[in-house]
Amino acid sequence: MRSTLRRTTTVLAGITALSLGLAACGGGGTDAGGDSDDGAGTGDDLDTVTIGIPAGWDEGVAVSYLWKAVLENNGYTVEVEDADIGVVFTSVAGGGYDLMFDAWLPVTHEDLVAEYGEQLEDLGSWYEGAALTIAVNEDSPAQSIADLASMSDEYGNRLVGIDAGAGLTRITQEEVIPTYELEGMEFVISSTAAMLAELQGATDSGDNIAVTLWRPHWAYDAYPIRDLEDPEATLGDSEEIHTFGRLGFGEDFPQFAGWLENFTLTDEQLASLENLMLNENGGTDNDASAQQWLEDNPDFVESVTGA
Repeated sequence: MRSTLRRTTTVLAGITALSLGLAACGGGGTDAGGDSDDGAGTGDDLDTVTIGIPAGWDEGVAVSYLWKAVLENNGYTVEVEDADIGVVFTSVAGGGYDLMFDAWLPVTHEDLVAEYGEQLEDLGSWYEGAALTIAVNEDSPAQSIADLASMSDEYGNRLVGIDAGAGLTRITQEEVIPTYELEGMEFVISSTAAMLAELQGATDSGDNIAVTLWRPHWAYDAYPIRDLEDPEATLGDSEEIHTFGRLGFGEDFPQFAGWLENFTLTDEQLASLENLMLNENGGTDNDASAQQWLEDNPDFVESVTGA
């Protein structure tokens, strides 16, 4: 979600990922002869790490480049590649990528974990409270999604959504709108970029607005917004975001795996990282953005590496 968030997978994922897995020779940390590379500063780890990034999932993009910076600063060689979420899962399972940082559990990626879980190592949860939301400008009157039915005029009788194919859009149509009787509001299905443009325009001009959103997202750092309560739990329970590695990851990267055990981000940390990288810097130089964030947050590296 964000640049474009789609909680969907593709039929071609398995075929593409199989090709990636075969081409990868069983993981990014071995040479053509199958011998491990020993790099300075990497301890007993292989020195090359390949990270699969789910395309359009901003938290995954931000965290992947954050770890790329941390690892490169410690002597590793890091390769990143973005692909559809289904391709990333199947490629990690097949050894094409060493790891990925954006597995939502227990619901969003339940089917993928059920299918590939025996071929994956769960390297831990780094974020708690991931959730789908309906957000409004913080000084607007509604406190609950239920309030929108009687206060729709305050919001121009519009609920601004994202892509037609996004899971959030489907849930809003099938669960949120009928449960809270919001049929009188126009549900604007557009794109993530269009929704964010409307959100910025409304908050800049002081107008009320209601949008479909999710946590984590940089918009919470960039704009004065808050979530509406969802008393009927139409948007589902909160989830955790996990890191998954290929089988054998812990053996090949014992030092890195240990760092991942210490890895967590707060709402504020992740929002500021995403906002800097993908909003303020427009996603044009994610490596530089990650280094800048590390400079601005000097305690982070010590919290995960102990150094």
